[in-house]
Amino acid sequence: MSRIRVIWRTFIAPASALGISAVLCLAAAPPANADIEVAVTIKPIHALVAQVMEGVGTPTLLVQGSASPHTYALRPSEARTLNHADVVFRVSEAVEPFTRKLVAALPSSVRVVTLAEAPGIELLDMRTNGSFERHEHAHGDTASHDHDHESHEDDHGHNHDHDHDHDHHAPGSSASRDGHVWLDPENARKMVAEIARVLSEAAPEKAETFRANAARADDALVRLEAEIAQDLTPIKDKPFVVFHDAFQYFERRFGLAAVGSITVSPEAQPSAMRLTEIRRKLASLKASCVFGEPQFQPKLIDAVTEGTTARAGTLDPEGTLIEPGPDAYAALLRNLAAGMTACLAQNG
Repeated sequence: MSRIRVIWRTFIAPASALGISAVLCLAAAPPANADIEVAVTIKPIHALVAQVMEGVGTPTLLVQGSASPHTYALRPSEARTLNHADVVFRVSEAVEPFTRKLVAALPSSVRVVTLAEAPGIELLDMRTNGSFERHEHAHGDTASHDHDHESHEDDHGHNHDHDHDHDHHAPGSSASRDGHVWLDPENARKMVAEIARVLSEAAPEKAETFRANAARADDALVRLEAEIAQDLTPIKDKPFVVFHDAFQYFERRFGLAAVGSITVSPEAQPSAMRLTEIRRKLASLKASCVFGEPQFQPKLIDAVTEGTTARAGTLDPEGTLIEPGPDAYAALLRNLAAGMTACLAQNG
């Protein structure tokens, strides 16, 4: 009988000067009773994996608390967990840049699954301008792409599901895609199916449990989508601006009216020209709200809203303030809907 070890770690400290490869090589052997170990990079995906594994075990969560996957660095003393994992689930290299070198350093026995490239996932191209055009449909467009299942081994002998490296950011390449795929509950359903498939292969004797859990999770996601759609109906036509362009999948699924972002990337300081453009957009479209994020510079929100009628709100695309666990994904989407409604409904 396979058992999934219950391991909770916090991976937020800077990596050692030895480098990831050296750290992983120095890691001690795992306990003899650990038959299978599963690790997940970020909280929303961890919640989906935890649902599929319910009754079997609990996956490891890597990026915890207020840490950002964009700037996360592996802590050397915690490297043992990943070094001896059987399966590691991530969204994509773009969302978790630290996984690129990590993946190359892991033993060939570690299966790395890139869920942004799971079968059926709809991918959207990143928006590179500060202002957005209104979506014509509630979800899906010609920029969306479905992935067929593919699995291969790289030069290091790792078994990677849908794990492709791209050096060019041409339109349509994975590097040009918006990585926040989990904010569309339809994508979450595809990820749950893929998670169940991978775990069933890793622990065949638990396959029936994984499939049954995945079916329950899928039903819950269908109900969640309907609930969120109903909650957001009164504010669908209210224009708003976000701190960085992390919510495109959520906007398109529910037909929301985002008109721009302050910055393309949370690591990039917006130019004075971009701030001016956003302020003009706020005025011309009478944007109701500007949404910041809990871990990033609130002073930029103040700079954009000063002298306008726009209100400031907060949205958290990664659930940094949510308790990790199987309920975290639903809590994340409900919090986004509640945060939008609380701000936008106050503006006529």
